This record gives sequence, C-alpha cells and structure tokens, in this order.
Amino acid sequence: MDIFNYMLQNSSQVWSLLLEHIHLTAVSVGLAILVGVPLGILISYVKPLNKPVLGFTNLIQAVPSMALLGFAIPLLGIGTIPAVGVVFLYSLLPIVKNTYIGISQINPQTIEAAKGIGMTRAQILFKVQLPLTLPVLMAGVRISAVTAVGLMTIAAFIGAGGLGFLVFSGISSVNNGMIMAGAVPACILALLIDWVLSAVESLVTPISLQPGVLKNKSALITSRRYKKVIVGAAVSCLVVMFGSAAYSSFFKDSNVLRIGSKQFSEQLVLGNMLAEMIEKNSDIKVEKHLGAGGTQVLFNAMQKGDLDAYIEYTGTVYVDVLKHAPETDAKLVYDTGREEMAAKYNMALLDAAPFSNTYTLAVPKSVAAEYNLSKLSDLRRAGRFLNAGTTLEFLNRADGLKGLEQAYDFTFNSAKGIDGATRYVALGNGRVQIVDAFSTDGLLKKYDLTVLEDDASFFPPYYGVPVVRQEILDTHPELKDIINKMTAKLDTKTMQDLNYQVDVEHRDPKDVAHDFLVKEGLVQ
Repeated sequence: MDIFNYMLQNSSQVWSLLLEHIHLTAVSVGLAILVGVPLGILISYVKPLNKPVLGFTNLIQAVPSMALLGFAIPLLGIGTIPAVGVVFLYSLLPIVKNTYIGISQINPQTIEAAKGIGMTRAQILFKVQLPLTLPVLMAGVRISAVTAVGLMTIAAFIGAGGLGFLVFSGISSVNNGMIMAGAVPACILALLIDWVLSAVESLVTPISLQPGVLKNKSALITSRRYKKVIVGAAVSCLVVMFGSAAYSSFFKDSNVLRIGSKQFSEQLVLGNMLAEMIEKNSDIKVEKHLGAGGTQVLFNAMQKGDLDAYIEYTGTVYVDVLKHAPETDAKLVYDTGREEMAAKYNMALLDAAPFSNTYTLAVPKSVAAEYNLSKLSDLRRAGRFLNAGTTLEFLNRADGLKGLEQAYDFTFNSAKGIDGATRYVALGNGRVQIVDAFSTDGLLKKYDLTVLEDDASFFPPYYGVPVVRQEILDTHPELKDIINKMTAKLDTKTMQDLNYQVDVEHRDPKDVAHDFLVKEGLVQ
C-alpha cells in the first residue's frame, strides 16, 4: 500500500520524473541510432574496421555502468550530458552489431540482381540492403531502448533527474513506497517501449517477408500507412527531444543559479531550502541538481562551472577537499577553508551554520550492552568482534574509517561499504553490528541506537557551510545576505528534527524545507 499512498500524494512529482526519464532515454537511444546505424553500414563495407569497432562496443558493454559514469564525470561534469553519454555508449553495441549482421546476411544474389538492373551503390544501400536489414536492426533498437530505461536510473546519481531520483531518495530514507514509486513506472515504461518497438519491427518488415500479407491488399495498404505514421512520429519526437536537450545544455541562462546537493536526507532538505530561499528573495531562477553525488563529484562540478553553489561541511572542506590532516579546532578549520578555497579555487565559504553534523559510530543497545560499549576507545578490545557497515565515502576518507582505526588502534572484523540508509537496514537484520552516522541523523532516533563518544576528539568539526563560486557572488552580491539569513537559523536540534521528518515520517524534503522557511519567516 505504501507505493499507492506515495504515488497518490506525490503524483505530480512522479509524473514529472517519468517524463524526464522518457526524455533522457529517447535522447540517448536516438543518438545511438544516429551513430550506430552508419557505423554498422561502414564496417559492412570496410571489412578491416569490423573487429576494431565491434571490439570497442563490446568493451564498453563490459565496463560496469557506475565505473563508466565515474570516468565521464571529470570530462563532462554532472547532470544530463554525462548520463546521456553513458547510456548512449551502452546502447551502441546492439544497434551496430545488428546493422552489420543484417547487411552481411543478405543473399549475394540479391545484390548481384540489383547491380544487373543498373542500380548504383547508394540505390542498392537505401532500396535493397537497408529495407531488408530493418527487421534485424529494429531488434537491436528494441534491446537498446529497453536496456536504456533501466540504465537511465543512474542519471539521478549525478543530478540529471528521472525515476532514479525516487529510487535513490527512497534508499536514503528507507522509504519503500518511494523506491517502488520509482521502480514500478520504470518497469512499466520498459515493457511499453518493448511492445511499441515490437509493433514497429513488424511494420518495417518488408511486405514480401510477411507471410499471408500479399494475399490481402487492404492489409498491405494499412501496413504502409501505419509505417509512415509511426516512423514519422518517432523521428519527430527524437528531433524535438534531442533539440531541447541540446539547447538546455549548451545555451544556459546567465540568470539561472545551479544548486547541487549530496544524496542523503539532510542534504536534500538543505538543497531545497537553499533553492527556495534564493528564488523567493531575489529575481534569480534556480536549477536544482539535488542528490548529484558525493563531495568530489560536487566539487568537480563547481570547478567546471556546472554547479554554482551547494552546502558542504567545514571538516570535509578542510580534509577531503584541501587535503589537510584532521583538525579539531573549529575556528582554524573554518578560517583555513575560507582562505584556501578563495585563493586556490575562487570559491567563497559563507557563514557556517550553528549545527555540526559530525561523524560518529553507532550500535544497537543490545550490542552496546554485550560488549560494554559507550566510547570509541572501547573498540580497542571489542572492534575485532564486530562487522561494520559504513558509507563508501567514510570507508575511504582520512577523517573516516582509516584514520579512526589508526587514532584508536583497533580493527573491525570486517568493514563493508553500504551507501545511504541501507546500512541501517543491515544493522537491523544483524548483517553488521556497527555503522557510521552523522550527529543529526533522524534514523538514530528511529532505530534507538547508542552513539559512541569520540573521547579522543578525532573527528573534525562539520559545521554546515554554503560554498558559492566567487564569480556568482560578484554578479549577485545580494546572495550573501540571503543565504546567511537561512543558515543562521539551523542549529543541531533543528537539523535533527528536519531529518527525522524525512527519514522517519517520510515527508518530502521539499515540503520539509518549505515549512521550515515559512515558520522562520524567511519566505512568504
């Protein structure tokens, strides 16, 4: 019932994300057709290119999609372009291969007959080979399109939108209704596309190859009419969708501010809050790329100009971005971050918020009692008996698990990377006994966990701090006061309550952000 309740309450959001998903998929597959068909024709004529081209497309298929996305982000940034680029590459193999196979399997005598009646090479291609290849080619397009619908869910991972946004957000907040609201429409869309393309595949099959059709003249006429209508409509849709995507990607409005965020609930709330605060208190339009990725994804996007602002944490800037050793002096961390971000990257740190979302480790009360755990130093004797589940970022950061184990001189029995709120689920079913958490996590309260005291003061301070490209502040100096008014209202208790509303009460982060801003008199 969760899925029906969620979809009823958020029907406009689900519909909007579905249309976005269709748009992204159509552009990706359309590009694959425009590139893949000529490539398939080329290698069927120029035999030496056969193995290199097919080898390359096979290699792309062998690379995991998330790895390919990781390679694309430094080159293409975040948002629509890298998502479309990755799905386009994955869609190439079936189209190239099926075009090549379709042309290669045509009876040589048919080609000789065409030459014998005086057809040119171009006429043979367009009037003989391609029509006979269309059924095989359309089978490749069907495979590519259906696969692309599933792959396009990764678009949400880098802020491009689509139904994957609901899936990732649902995983982050342990909201099964939200997960299913993204997954079910994606499945239905894949089945619908497969059905439509199977009908197109049947229509483009030459009449001579359709048994029984030649006996029915009216069926022949109807088939041709449908073929023209469907092909014309499909081409028109692809042109419109590709054109609008290209326009929005390459012709950006200078009065549009691009706001990003990480993928967990707090960041989604802060991202929505930042976007609404700016839109309601200025004439600047905001383009949201929420849930776009981790620190390095967002920071790289800021460097490339794909993002203009997002809310980071002082300790993360100090350690993960500027590569300093962990430091517990809050003033030193903030002042150093502000000075070096301005000098090295031309980015401004605005006023830090009063809340510190520092890292911590948490265990169920039963585990705390069994191993007598109350402080992180207790892990020296108990760590080797525990399995940890931490975010991938925490697992690999100097101020994360690696540094923590060195500082407290302990090692877990095992440590697995589990992103989002899924690690709390693993904790609940006993797969892990300890997880990393943030001090403002709403799920700490939901799962009634014991938070271990950082008695050696290892973790740096993690005060929320807006990061804005200096170029944007120079153009819109009013942004500084607008954003600082918002962050001044955000203390630790407030953030815990806002996160609880998203993680436990399953409220939309956008609604939570709006209600807070209205309550504080920051927007009307």
